[in-house]
Amino acid sequence: MIVGLITWELHLAACQSLKDKRQIVKSLKDRLHQRFNVSAAETDHQDLWQRAELTAAVVSTDRHHAEEVLRQADRLVEGANGARIMDTSTSFL
Repeated sequence: MIVGLITWELHLAACQSLKDKRQIVKSLKDRLHQRFNVSAAETDHQDLWQRAELTAAVVSTDRHHAEEVLRQADRLVEGANGARIMDTSTSFL
């Protein structure tokens, strides 16, 4: 069994409140789950308006499949309106 994790540090320049941030982060989490069936959560910076850390996890029996799912998830986040990726890290367990 392979567990793949990808973490994004995001800059949310247009956010003027936690409500604005919540809207963008929730949209990203929902789209990641619906499109790729991954678990996604905001894992840090919950109290900051313009910064978020989002982590997604996939479980698979094949490392190649897990890598492909995380690669596609990264493309989705990269193209998201209102969020700019500052840093990304990927790991496999």
